[in-house]
Amino acid sequence: MEMARAHLFIRGEVQGVFFRQSMKEVATRNGVRGWVRNRSDGRTVEAVLEGPRDAVLKVIEWARVGPPGARVEDVEVRWEEYKGEFQDFRILPTF
Repeated sequence: MEMARAHLFIRGEVQGVFFRQSMKEVATRNGVRGWVRNRSDGRTVEAVLEGPRDAVLKVIEWARVGPPGARVEDVEVRWEEYKGEFQDFRILPTF
């Protein structure tokens, strides 16, 4: 099983629509670990995902749509070296 790590920047109307909580649920259901947080610009959610590549891709595809009420304009994906540093998926404070 190939492991992967992706760093995401999700832009649009993605704050105040339960995006972070919904992403946590989707990631946990797919066995993906990492974190998600709002950026202080008010229009960006940032996340780091680690896990089996297929599972990470599922979460990325979900992020392109998001939860009901979200209007995703862009998802920037930066592939990084897998580190295996997370035990679970967390919601971090706004950065």
